[in-house]
Amino acid sequence: MTKIPMTAEGFARLEEELKHLKSVERPAVIRAIAEAREHGDLSENAEYHAARERQSFIEGRVAELEDKISRAEVIDVSRLSGKEVKFGATVTLLDEDTEEKTIYQIVGQDESDIASKRLSISSPLARALIGKHVGDSIEVTTPGGSKSYEITKVAFK
Repeated sequence: MTKIPMTAEGFARLEEELKHLKSVERPAVIRAIAEAREHGDLSENAEYHAARERQSFIEGRVAELEDKISRAEVIDVSRLSGKEVKFGATVTLLDEDTEEKTIYQIVGQDESDIASKRLSISSPLARALIGKHVGDSIEVTTPGGSKSYEITKVAFK
């Protein structure tokens, strides 16, 4: 069973979602199914079928979250240090073509959000960065073509 790296913040978010699904969503869908059953013939009852479909989604997501939480390897980023890019690092990159600076934090798959500048550890850019140091240049193939970056800063916050 492979471990899933994630930050403490990402782990807490998964636990919160699981708690919400079990304590709020699950009881609500059970009530919806009971109400729909009271309306009679279930074969043509759209409310019943929608509620059952929602229940199936919730149960699937609960199982998925429980699996991820059980395999989580929570990494305390504040205890990390160094100049090498690794999980949890906040990396400042300089686009070698446009001279534009960008800052990304490398996080677990379930935590990634490109709008918040949080890169998944499995993304092509993060994979290219892992193990590199300040001053190193990397080249990444993107949908828009090849991009070159220089690592100007590595920090752990």
